[in-house]
Amino acid sequence: MLKPVGLKPHGPPLASNLQGAPIVQQVSGRCRRQAQVARATISLERPLESVDAHSSNGTNGAEAQNSPLLDFDLQLPDMSKTVLGIILGGGAGSRLYPLTKKRAKPAVPLGANYRLIDIPVSNCINSNVNKIYCLTQFNSASLNRHLSQAYNANIGGYTSRGFVEVLAASQSPSSSKWFQGTADAVRQYLWLFENAMRDGVEDFLILSGDHLYRMNYQDFVNRHRVSGADITVAALPTDEKKASAFGLMKIDGSGRIVDFAEKPSGQALQDMRVDTTVLGLDPERAQQEPYIASMGIYVAKATAIRELLRNHFPQANDFGSEVIPGAKDMGFHIQAYLYDGYWEDIGTIEAFYESNLALTDNPTPKFSFYDKDAPIYTMSRFLPPSKVQDAEITDSVLGEGCVIRTGARVHHSVVGLRTLICEHCTVEDSLLMGADYYETLEECALIPGCLPMGLGPNTVVRRAIVDKNSRIGANCQIINKEGVQESNREKDGFVIKDGIVVVIKDSIIPDGTII
Repeated sequence: MLKPVGLKPHGPPLASNLQGAPIVQQVSGRCRRQAQVARATISLERPLESVDAHSSNGTNGAEAQNSPLLDFDLQLPDMSKTVLGIILGGGAGSRLYPLTKKRAKPAVPLGANYRLIDIPVSNCINSNVNKIYCLTQFNSASLNRHLSQAYNANIGGYTSRGFVEVLAASQSPSSSKWFQGTADAVRQYLWLFENAMRDGVEDFLILSGDHLYRMNYQDFVNRHRVSGADITVAALPTDEKKASAFGLMKIDGSGRIVDFAEKPSGQALQDMRVDTTVLGLDPERAQQEPYIASMGIYVAKATAIRELLRNHFPQANDFGSEVIPGAKDMGFHIQAYLYDGYWEDIGTIEAFYESNLALTDNPTPKFSFYDKDAPIYTMSRFLPPSKVQDAEITDSVLGEGCVIRTGARVHHSVVGLRTLICEHCTVEDSLLMGADYYETLEECALIPGCLPMGLGPNTVVRRAIVDKNSRIGANCQIINKEGVQESNREKDGFVIKDGIVVVIKDSIIPDGTII
């Protein structure tokens, strides 16, 4: 007979130079989350083997997930030893260009203090997944520097052997090509992941580097294991209006995926309606949101991924459109897992802009960095507090080390690290990313006119993104005066995408410029 045991907190402590909630709050929050996850899907009246057999036959998975018997504490496997996090950083990030002109997509700044990569890495750390690789092939220098300075000294230990590392595309005896897609990226590094399998890794947690959300992967992995699935796909409930923009999935009564459709419409869309109460959504919400969309987040048996990529789909490039649907057709057990929370794909300029400004929503934003139980970590920079002189700031987020001078007005904006906003500037509905460093007078003297990084006096910025280290002179207007939707003015230091002016990193915008 299986006896319940109390959950013991495990995993490496977090050192103090990760920015986030205080250490005591972090540890206590993690223990509470682990205790919630430890409500294991196992009855005291059955041995463990029978549960695995019962839930993996594809007919009673819903019973296993929603059983009233799931109320007993169980010692779960240590995810720090059995789960490998694989973050797919993407290629050149053309949809986010010019923000990706000089950096990898996961290194793009977010929310004043953070970078995109901090979201999946923090979710992993909060879920006790501390073996993490980020796969990328484009401008990875800043990403490498950020990860090594922010995490590697803090999540490993003598026994835990945790790490966060960048794996850039490189030539090898088996491949001399760039990553051709998500599946190809994982395939090219299977030789390294197999080393982790020999060290005890059982499951691969495959994540994206350009999503904004907060998720407990412990519950995700636990549901995957209890269902006996080969691959489990995180699914987002959605209504008919939004559904046609996603890759949709159809499930049976056990939550097992039986069909996929990529951005369907008309009758094909209607055919993808499902009963989302099977996955745990309440009946009222299930009526409003009868579709489930793939989030591009997967947990998979390591052995299944190796078999699929090596033997069955050696030429496939993408997980979502090739490997996973193909595995389903071959009879592999592909399960859906319901995520009912805030999630946003921020892979385009417009989505990135809107997601950042949504952080300023008053009184309660859809996503907040202020969560002591599941903080978002980043590199500790030891910057001074921001200084606001006689200025007006409303519904905005300020990063560290900013200086906002007399008469400036900032409304509904996100102001990043070390930003300088001079006298009588107006900033509305904008994202200012700030600067990578404080420059000296000698450094500024090298710039014609000694134009400092930031906004010069009397400048107006509306509905714009100003990338790091940009120098915008006095009396400028960055307002898209002509209402242009698309324009490539890269030689002039900016582009316009979706009606949003994007000032390129390190650009110089002379005094009096009107955009």
